[in-house]
Parts: sequence; structure tokens; C-alpha cells
Amino acid sequence: MFRQLLDPANAVTAAGLVLSAIGINFTVASMPEIGVAIVLWALLADHLDGVVAQRTRGRVVEAGQVGKNLDSLADLVSAGVFPAVTSIIIGHGSTISVAAGATLIVASALRLSYFNVFGSPGGRFIGVPTTYAVPVTAIMFLFRPDIPEAIFPNLFAFVLVVLAVLHIVPLRVPKTTGVMYLVVTAFCVWASIILATRT
Repeated sequence: MFRQLLDPANAVTAAGLVLSAIGINFTVASMPEIGVAIVLWALLADHLDGVVAQRTRGRVVEAGQVGKNLDSLADLVSAGVFPAVTSIIIGHGSTISVAAGATLIVASALRLSYFNVFGSPGGRFIGVPTTYAVPVTAIMFLFRPDIPEAIFPNLFAFVLVVLAVLHIVPLRVPKTTGVMYLVVTAFCVWASIILATRT
């Protein structure tokens, strides 16, 4: 199994998983802004692994198949588990925060499983991709200083539930291509710097 990580694209995906785990650790340690900053780089790894896979010559078919599933699991951790844990931590384990986190994780797992079976017919995703949860989480924490602390945990939980619904509704969402990759990259770098330095 370890040989699958010798594949360059799979190695990038695994690096993203490690970043997500580190981000969860910082959130559990009551430093969610740093956690979000780190998971933004996991999102960049998610974008990079596809590029690496396309440019790897003579890639073994099995490595690609493993990579597809590994990528989905990495997305589940970064865009499902991480926001859910963050909601529960900042909500101090309230019923609302736990329910929102659980809802997001289930919706994310369902969305990713559906994608693995049905793909993206017509070149468009069905339902909002799970990875959108990462920049949305970052935006919430960028605005956190302007939101009353008594309101923020429940507001964040509400946003996660909305995201969960958007993951599984039959919306047709275009893929991220071309200049949008640059926009996403620039946002992730900028937001991660702001959040890390703010802490």
C-alpha cells in the first residue's frame, strides 16, 4: 500500500491530509484561525494533485484509481471533518454545533460517494463541491472580529448546514478551470497569511 504514495499525485494528496490533521490539532488546541490557515493549504494540495496526475507520464492505472479514492477521503477530512470539529470546538459542544457538524460530514460523504460513482456529467458537478467548505470557513473566520462572539458559533453552524444542503441538491456547478485556479490560489495564500498573523 505504501508504494501508492510514491506516485507524485498521491503523495501530494497525502500531504494535504497531513495538513488537515495539523489544522484539526490547532483547532482542538483553541487556535482555530491557525487551523483554518493550514487547511487552506490542504485545499491548494487538493488542486495541485490533479495537475500533477495529468502531467505524470506513464502513471500506473492502479495508482490513479487509488488516488481518486484517496482524494475523496482527503476532501472529507479537510472540507467535512475539519469544519465540523471547528464548529463543535467554538460552540463548546452545543447541540446546534454538534448537529451542524454531523450534518456536514454526512452530506460531504454522500456527495463524494455520489461523485465517485456518477462523476460530473456534461463537465459540471452535481451539487456544490465539498471543497467549497474550506474557503467559506476561511471567510467566516476573516469576518469573525466583526461578529459578536455570542452569535458567531451559531452563525457558523447555520452556514455549515446550508453548505450541507447545497452539497446534495441537484445544482449544476461548473468546474474550477483556468484563471479561477489563480483566484483560488491567491485567496488561499492571502487568507492564510491574514488568519495566521491575526492569531
